[in-house]
Amino acid sequence: MSDVVRAKAEQAGAPAWVAGLPELVAGLERDWGITTGRAYPDPTEAYVVEAELADGAPAVLKLLVPRPGPAAHEEITVLRLADGAGCVRLLASDAERGALLLDRLGPSLYELGVPLEGRLEIMCALAARLWRPAPDSGLRPGAEKARWLADHIVRMWSELGAPCCRAAVDHALRCADRRAAAHSPDRAVLVHGDVHQWNTLQTRDGGFALVDPDGLLAEPEYDLGILMREDPVELMAGDPRERARWLAARTGCDPEAIWEWGVVERVSTGLLATSIGLQPVGAQMLAAADAIAQG
Repeated sequence: MSDVVRAKAEQAGAPAWVAGLPELVAGLERDWGITTGRAYPDPTEAYVVEAELADGAPAVLKLLVPRPGPAAHEEITVLRLADGAGCVRLLASDAERGALLLDRLGPSLYELGVPLEGRLEIMCALAARLWRPAPDSGLRPGAEKARWLADHIVRMWSELGAPCCRAAVDHALRCADRRAAAHSPDRAVLVHGDVHQWNTLQTRDGGFALVDPDGLLAEPEYDLGILMREDPVELMAGDPRERARWLAARTGCDPEAIWEWGVVERVSTGLLATSIGLQPVGAQMLAAADAIAQG
């Protein structure tokens, strides 16, 4: 198990889950007729191991860190609705045990070393394949997520002893308020919620698919805002708003909404990464947030 997953389990008050993993895996092997192999070393949200189906087909068993809220249901819902369009294919699931059996994919965009512009092209195309109306899915609306992110930012900033400037926090809170107010059920679509290069894996036919969806009903710009928070060093090497304009031009989305979601996600994720020791990316995100807020 990766140190980051172990830290998240401790943060979520789930040490018993860590201790009980061997028994949990054994039960799923019996129930789903699978054989598990080596654990992946770098997941951040779950314990993930290679698996093999009864017919020998390669798969992956993913066990989510227990936490309050419907995270397992949300991920399962997204993958069922996507049905392989832009996302990894779901083979079996058990929300009560936080377990998903997935098609096995190859290396990530990060591991393949795909240059930034190429990565953005691939991820934009995959996210757009996923976007679709899903009014009866039961997923959280984007307005609720914006308010949750605002609360998370305020709480984490205080708990961590102000690792970024107050201006960055205030900027993120203003942007979160605007995105919550802008939410429209008529425009809301199924979004992945965590589109980045580590979550974009190569398929066996040479294409790519997204994994680890958070799952929301939100304006499509939310997914593109995630791409604004990623690669913070490269973002600040030039005009940071240029990436928002670039993403908007390729998707037909609103550059200002992309920018504002990026502001919120950059601070929120920078604080989260700092809290679990995911560095240097946490510090890089917060440094970019400081520079943008004070610029």
